Amino acid sequence: MIYSQSSERTLRRFSENLERYHSAMELLTNTQPSIPSPSNRVTIYDVGDEDEVQDLYGAGAQFIVGYYRPAAGNTVAFVPDLRTSSTSRSQGVLLHEYAHHFMISKSSRAMPRWLSEGGAEFFASAEFKNSGELSIGRPANHRAYELMRAAQVSIEELLDEEKYRSKEHRGFDAFYGRSWLLYHMLTFDDARRGQLAAYWSALAQGMAALPAAQHAFGSLEQLDKDLDSYLRKRRMKTFFLNSEMTRVGPITIRTLSEGMDEMMPLHIRSRNGVDDEAAAELVEDARRIAAEYPGDPGVLSALAEAEFDAGFDDAAIAAADKALALDSTLVNAHVQKGYALYRKAENAASGEDRAELYNIAIAAFTALNRIENDHPIPLIFYYRSFEDRGLPPSETARHGLERAAILAPYDKSLWFELVQMLAMEGKIALASELVKSLTSDPHGGGLTSAASFLAAQLDDAPEGQPLHVDWKVYVPVEENEVPEVG
Repeated sequence: MIYSQSSERTLRRFSENLERYHSAMELLTNTQPSIPSPSNRVTIYDVGDEDEVQDLYGAGAQFIVGYYRPAAGNTVAFVPDLRTSSTSRSQGVLLHEYAHHFMISKSSRAMPRWLSEGGAEFFASAEFKNSGELSIGRPANHRAYELMRAAQVSIEELLDEEKYRSKEHRGFDAFYGRSWLLYHMLTFDDARRGQLAAYWSALAQGMAALPAAQHAFGSLEQLDKDLDSYLRKRRMKTFFLNSEMTRVGPITIRTLSEGMDEMMPLHIRSRNGVDDEAAAELVEDARRIAAEYPGDPGVLSALAEAEFDAGFDDAAIAAADKALALDSTLVNAHVQKGYALYRKAENAASGEDRAELYNIAIAAFTALNRIENDHPIPLIFYYRSFEDRGLPPSETARHGLERAAILAPYDKSLWFELVQMLAMEGKIALASELVKSLTSDPHGGGLTSAASFLAAQLDDAPEGQPLHVDWKVYVPVEENEVPEVG
């Protein structure tokens, strides 16, 4: 889904390009095509110019031209005016982040940072032709200055994140450029054909970073020399895909209702996330717009979200019910009603009333599950309804959480919850393997720290025995989670 004020022609061209881009990544990574349910896709918001993107992002946004926030049921990207030029910075950022989303979605295993960033840079330099032709793997010219002038990153530092982190205080360096260069060389250099797949296979089998690299690439000293030589090549190969090699699904463009057009700036702020102060301001504006358009289900659904964000659960439920009375298939109205009912159950005093409130909340999420069977939110909250009542989760609830994590592999907090569940089941080896994708996440902030603490507990735990982590002795890192940015 893309929301934009661009012309229909621009919006259609942009959508076609993104469809071809996704199809090309499937083809070049030998990934079987799959069609995710609507709520497991990326929603793109065109929010205006770069200043508006930075204003939405908040503190530390002076170099931001677009960003991506992954979350189960609400993965979003915010970009400035849609542009279809291959030299557009905003398009390059979106393609880079979409490549991350694609690569994370096709594997739950921890991906080395160089591979993740190198792959994203490799795909993001795509060029689209009016004829439908698409080129992938063009030289990342925006990394040229970095590769020539920035502080160098040794091959060991590039391949071993721990070695790199120990020297990360150097500031501006060639990590991104060298990552792209290595990915490009391993993709196109005939002498190294098949080595990238062998490397990924070695990692999947549990080999550490440098041994896996040596197993697949041979001498790392020679690899470093070859990389320097590859950078000096006068010409580099590129994949050219004609229009028949990629596919474009049906594209439907519709005009928002008058009410939703007025509500959209508020909806975008809600989807970006608001603190208590911003939520209190936003809900007043949302109520005003809803009063003007009382028969618009989309407006009422957005009002329900604003009411929930501001802490008014009964008002959120009422707005959601009004929206659902007009359109019973409105997914966001079901989600906001479920959220509000669940929070009422959490805040209720213990006893029969609290148990009944949990049942009512789960019934609301079940209604959503009937509309969209693969929506992850009902599965997540069904599992949590056991945990939050101090009850052992049923087998159905445990399978539901596993399914939600498969549907939303990009949601690291969800995977953290899954790892804890597996640890409590005594599935120590599986939990230890899955937690690696969290401990190696450079954007994880406090979640990475908590995952590292959990990983250390798993290291000492015997297989088959439930592990109950004592979080009372954990000292959290004072660092917020950082979204993928460009």
